[in-house]
Amino acid sequence: MKLVRSIGSAAVAVALSATVVGCSSGDASSDSSQDETTVLTVYAAASLTASYDEMATAFETEHPGVDVQFNYAGSQTLVDQITQGAPADVLATANTSTMSKAVDAGAVGETTEFATNVLTLITPAGNPAGVTGLDDSLDAAQLVICAPEVPCGSATQQLTELLGVTLNPVSEEQQVTDVVGKVTSGEATAGIVYRTDAMEAGDQVTEVPIEGADQVVNHYPIATVNESEHAELAQQFVDYVLSDAGQATLSKYGFSPTA
Repeated sequence: MKLVRSIGSAAVAVALSATVVGCSSGDASSDSSQDETTVLTVYAAASLTASYDEMATAFETEHPGVDVQFNYAGSQTLVDQITQGAPADVLATANTSTMSKAVDAGAVGETTEFATNVLTLITPAGNPAGVTGLDDSLDAAQLVICAPEVPCGSATQQLTELLGVTLNPVSEEQQVTDVVGKVTSGEATAGIVYRTDAMEAGDQVTEVPIEGADQVVNHYPIATVNESEHAELAQQFVDYVLSDAGQATLSKYGFSPTA
């Protein structure tokens, strides 16, 4: 399994190839089919990184000769790349509205929800700023959130409007993992992320649950990309995510099942 970070549509198109063929050095007559590897390219929301990495390992074990490669980024970035022609086989986003843009553009087929997630607050380990929730304790904090055009930012906006809270963040990030990074590095003293990101960060952060967070739930959909050169294999990966094994992995990393 290889990881390909978001690097822009044009570069992704060059970096992600559909099939990689390796030949034994110095033996042109050897059977190249033994070395042929099919690359399955999955574009997935950054919050899925740990769970999808683990699922890919299991999927590759069940499908010898398959190499699952990922492009992890903010959901809107992924949709923009695919609709601009970047090669991909599977798309998984962190909310349904962003996936709908890919559907409307004719880029993906039928979508299926596979997990849900909710927001939480994190601080550097030990909570040095004394953050207690979405309240006045944030006034003295250096708060980082996701930008409103990406799913975690949209959810943050919905939640604060619902709770009647006004935030004054020092920065807005394009993907939730960047929020986590600023908190764990000490650049920020508070961040709003998904519960799964707080779990993945472990001892690097202190989680401060948000009262009422369960009123705004992100639903994660997945779909095969219409221009995929490996449509059958792409559907098999989707099926694995939806399987009992895939759902168990998602649960392990803090995701909840769909209703």
